[in-house]
Amino acid sequence: MLMRYLKCQLMVLVFGGVVGPIFLAIGLAGVPVVGTMFLWMGLFITIIDVVVAIAWANYGAKSAAKTQALETTGVLGLGRIMGMGETGTRINDVPLVKLRLRVEGPGITPFDTEDSVLAQATRMPILSRGHVVVLVDPATSEYQIDWSRSALVSGMVPAQFTLAEDNRTYDLSGQVGPLMEIMQILKANGVPMDGTIDIRSNPVVRQQVMNVVRRAAQQGQGQAPMAPPASAAPQQYAVAAPPQPSVSQRLQELETLRATGTISEAEYTAKRQQILAGL
Repeated sequence: MLMRYLKCQLMVLVFGGVVGPIFLAIGLAGVPVVGTMFLWMGLFITIIDVVVAIAWANYGAKSAAKTQALETTGVLGLGRIMGMGETGTRINDVPLVKLRLRVEGPGITPFDTEDSVLAQATRMPILSRGHVVVLVDPATSEYQIDWSRSALVSGMVPAQFTLAEDNRTYDLSGQVGPLMEIMQILKANGVPMDGTIDIRSNPVVRQQVMNVVRRAAQQGQGQAPMAPPASAAPQQYAVAAPPQPSVSQRLQELETLRATGTISEAEYTAKRQQILAGL
């Protein structure tokens, strides 16, 4: 907690709070005429700095504890974005948007909820896909959006699985169903998701993941064969054109652009009419 507080205090000072200690130092130095005024102003601002840093550290500690509790006892669900709108608030020039979510998943009683999130540049591709991954307490329906896992199912982070038995690498990037199933398997077995995951030492988990990957490949959800061995004859592979986004996806992306202020209202109206005209 002490280290968390010190980090928060440093951030407060960096973002303007250093004025308080400066004024306090000037006042203590006994500068004529303005010394007393600077002393009291510096003391007041410094006290505010400390209070803000303590509150920030406390909030961060509670948030971290909540995340840890959900990671330990919660279940993974999918939050489908049913709507998104502006709040009129910007934090550090980043718009705060309100999401309407429909949360579903194994062991979760489906429920509707609203959440306000910062529409950062790294999150925009996730939001435009229309769903996020959430950690849910099934008993209380308390939840938290997991942006790392959301980036995986949205396709922002590649999801490739190499199976030595098949001599293939399967690419399931952005395939929501199989990836959710795999993440649920990993979470249930306490396997952390921190970059490259090696589950060769856990044959049970490995077999379960392999079954999901192979089933997804058989269903045509993305399979990228590795290069054949040098001794094998070269093979030709057809390259399929990427699927075009549906009308609903294009409209959702357009709503996202408007909500974050990327396009004007006039541009939004013109583009929406263009999409609808193509039906």
